[in-house]
Amino acid sequence: MQLINVNKARYRKHLNRVIWVCIAGLAIGSLGISQILIALFPDESGRHFHWNLLGVLVTSVTIGYLLNKYRSHEFMREVTYVWDLKQALNKINRKLVKLKQAASQGNVDAMLALQYSYAGSRLLWKLDDNTIVMEELAVEQAKLDSLMAQYQVTLDIEDYNERILKKF
Repeated sequence: MQLINVNKARYRKHLNRVIWVCIAGLAIGSLGISQILIALFPDESGRHFHWNLLGVLVTSVTIGYLLNKYRSHEFMREVTYVWDLKQALNKINRKLVKLKQAASQGNVDAMLALQYSYAGSRLLWKLDDNTIVMEELAVEQAKLDSLMAQYQVTLDIEDYNERILKKF
């Protein structure tokens, strides 16, 4: 997955709309389904937890299906890209300890995965206005830069492919 520049305003606008539509859909759908089920199959004890739960589950599955179905729609382009990027970075983060250890021993693939992770994290944090941890990222980037200089390695994040993570 390549890193691309994302229009922050468009991303935030579309993400907020997707979130609000999902919230409204979940509220309306789950209440509607549970009320229909309660009307059709009333419980004399007045306990309708199972119908309410079924309404939430059916609506959640429906929303998940619709999000997956329309993930390639132009409106969802930035939102889907960020979701996919977060998944790619999560795969790296699960192997972060091994990657840092291998990078310190001169493994170029480990350095490339770290470089991609740092660049992707920087992109995400700027999109989400999460500047609190940028200093930590700068420290980690400086460590990686010194390793790259020590082992005379030049990295291009365009060369990153998640298949290299299988080595770690």
